[in-house]
Parts: sequence; C-alpha cells; structure tokens
Amino acid sequence: MSDDLRDCGDLADLPAFDDGRTHSLPGEPEWPVREVAVEYDPGWFVGGYDRVEQPDGTEKKYYWAELSPATVVIAVADDRVLFVEQYRPTVRNTQLELPAGIVEPGESYTAAGARELAEETGFAPSSTALLQEVWCSTGVLRHKRGYVFAEGLDPVDVDHDSNEFLVPRTVPVDEALEVAREPPTNDATLEGLLLAEHEGLL
Repeated sequence: MSDDLRDCGDLADLPAFDDGRTHSLPGEPEWPVREVAVEYDPGWFVGGYDRVEQPDGTEKKYYWAELSPATVVIAVADDRVLFVEQYRPTVRNTQLELPAGIVEPGESYTAAGARELAEETGFAPSSTALLQEVWCSTGVLRHKRGYVFAEGLDPVDVDHDSNEFLVPRTVPVDEALEVAREPPTNDATLEGLLLAEHEGLL
C-alpha cells in the first residue's frame, strides 16, 4: 500500500492550502463543484464549504474542516503495548491513547510515527510499517490518518510539545483491546488496535 501524502487537485493552488503545511486534500469531485469558500484558517486547520451540484440538479453547501494528516502508532515491545495517558480539554476527560501526531511536510506516515513515538514516550522504534490509511469522520472532516505498527523500541530523550502533558503507560498485549474499550475511549486507539490484531501483530 502507498505511503504517499502528495497533495492533489485545484485546492492545492488556494492560499489556505499553499502554506507549506501538509494537507488532507480530497480527490477529483464526482459531482460538479460550483464554488469553494474558505471561511476560517487559524493556521492549524482550514474551514469552509463546497457549493455542489447534486444529482437532481439542486445545489447545496457542504461544509468541511480540513486538518493535516495524522499518524497513529501501535508500538509493541516485550509483549506490551505502549500507550500515553493524557487529559483532553476538548472532551473534558483523561484518555488512554495510542501515541499520535501530525505528519510534517516531507514526512511519510511511518517517519512521522517514529518521530511522534520518540517525542511522546521516549522510545524510538527500529522498524515501522504502515497498516492502513483512512479518511476520518467523512461527513464533516477532510482528515487522513495513517496507522503505523512499530517495534524494536530503544530509549531516547523525550521532547514533548508545549501543550502535551502526558504519561507513557504499557499494557500487556492480550489485555490491550479490553483496556482500550473502557470508557472514556477514542476511535483512533480502537481502530489501531483492531487493525494490528487483524494483521496478527497483537
């Protein structure tokens, strides 16, 4: 499967998407797009709408929020899965999550996964593999996510971002899914573990 994050389509020519960031841009439309409007661009996501001609000839504004692609890491060492525990102000609870982060310009999902894992947990993997690329919450988001499996972990210096207050945790492989399903939980963690289990990696 491809680990390619190249932007495509006319949207890449708009100022909001030509800013040096990596963007989650859609493919060519099947329904005619009559207008593209960018209404909000605070620097870390872009919000707007496409005015689209539907199959019955009517037109409708389809609103979207575009975020840079993200990587989610399923890291395993010594029959344990590496998680991070952190408070999420957006949902106002503490989550046990798989390490994750934004893909920087020029990075693949796997390179971003290795970097994020080291920054968040203090462990760098000797090998990584892309399990799956998906579109997230397609009713409103333009956001790609890549699930990366990592192993062969070696300790390195931790380099948290200024807004990251998290604690690494490990869980036995055979308990990881059960632990991850305990509320509150999140889609990225469950999807990553299920993918890894399906591939016979857990």
